[in-house]
Amino acid sequence: MADWIGAALRQAGVEADVRPAGEVQSLDGYDAAVVGGALYEGRWHREARRFVRHHAGDLAHRPVWLFSSGPLDDTARERVIDPVPGVAKFAERLHARGHATFGGRLAPDAKGFMASRVAKRMSGDYRDRDQVAAWAAGIARELRRAAV
Repeated sequence: MADWIGAALRQAGVEADVRPAGEVQSLDGYDAAVVGGALYEGRWHREARRFVRHHAGDLAHRPVWLFSSGPLDDTARERVIDPVPGVAKFAERLHARGHATFGGRLAPDAKGFMASRVAKRMSGDYRDRDQVAAWAAGIARELRRAAV
């Protein structure tokens, strides 16, 4: 999903770099950030949480957008889903300009005790590439307006 967002930003004329949260050592050279993570049991992925905690000071001085990927059904296509409490706290702390929750994906052969149990009932791909691209295009519009 992050790759989709990066591609949509670049298509809209915004320079974008997509990197796993755990690999980012510094935000030097970045004017804005889009941070996201999958939801597991109502919490953002550990690497996303660590990234935001570690870089909170730098993120607070840049435009930031957050996204979550999680629902294993069509609810994210049908309505706006508020961020889970932990992500909402990050959004408030960082003065995030926006948050979106998109549908998730779970492979039928998911590994791990809980994931494999859930996969037996709810596996599937509920991500909507057009929805993600439209959200990223909105970010690009804001960034281009700010650059003028």
